[in-house]
Amino acid sequence: MTLRIGIDLGGTKIEGIALDSNGDERARRRIPTPIGDYPGTVRAVAQLAAALESDAIGSAAGTGTPAPLGVGIPGVISPVTGLVKNANSTCLIGRPLDKDLAAATGRAVRLANDANCFAVSEAADGAGHGARVVFGVILGTGVGGGIAIDGRVWSGANAIAGEWGHNPLPWPADAERPGPACYCGKHGCIETFLSGPGLMRDHVARGGDSISADAVAAQAEAGDVFCRETLAHYEERLARALATVINILDPDVIVLGGGLSNIARLYAEVPRLWQRWVFSDRADTPLRPNRHGDSSGVRGAAWLWPG
Repeated sequence: MTLRIGIDLGGTKIEGIALDSNGDERARRRIPTPIGDYPGTVRAVAQLAAALESDAIGSAAGTGTPAPLGVGIPGVISPVTGLVKNANSTCLIGRPLDKDLAAATGRAVRLANDANCFAVSEAADGAGHGARVVFGVILGTGVGGGIAIDGRVWSGANAIAGEWGHNPLPWPADAERPGPACYCGKHGCIETFLSGPGLMRDHVARGGDSISADAVAAQAEAGDVFCRETLAHYEERLARALATVINILDPDVIVLGGGLSNIARLYAEVPRLWQRWVFSDRADTPLRPNRHGDSSGVRGAAWLWPG
């Protein structure tokens, strides 16, 4: 059996999956992340990969060439230094993670940003299947983006292609300048407006109760006028932000992931709104919810080895 193993290296958990040549799941496991412990993280990933292969093929594990390993990380490998950069799991920064994992596992290893893994997953057999250029968006605790072209990661010359969340919110109103402070050191990043905490902050700033983004969406669906107005503000900002993606990349499809992607009204309202800012007589870009949910990242890590 031909296997590919994918691992999603998160800040608090490490999830792994083994897929066969048809993309069917053969094994899945999840373990806690050794937070702040780089050697422990490398060991944990190596042990998880071995366990997944054993679960998938039983006694045949270890008798042939080990299955290749794809890993999604909250950062990227710098093409200049070969070391991890831009990672919010800070113990990874400045480390040759791909080389260390290859040495620890005895496997061929490919690493990619977790948002790029999401895009690859949805391009391979998800909501973007059949599309040549897929832009994957993560709308959750943070905001990120990834690009898949012909089913493969497009990381760019600096390995930052798709880092849409740290562009400024486009066409800002006076009240949106300079914008909330972002952890990256700047103000007004798209992430500060379109993340879950950003939606909550805007709701409170407008006079609403301090409730979660999920609660805002649920109460809006139930008819709460104030929550519906908060979502209307959010949709208009998301439309502006995605219009810049269409103007620059013009993808065949945009797929949303993360907790806020579950807000059903986004898929009708945002494309209607972005027409105002897209530099074209019309924009027919499909905006779709993801197909694989929380599994998209780990599946995309496995699909870094397309077979």
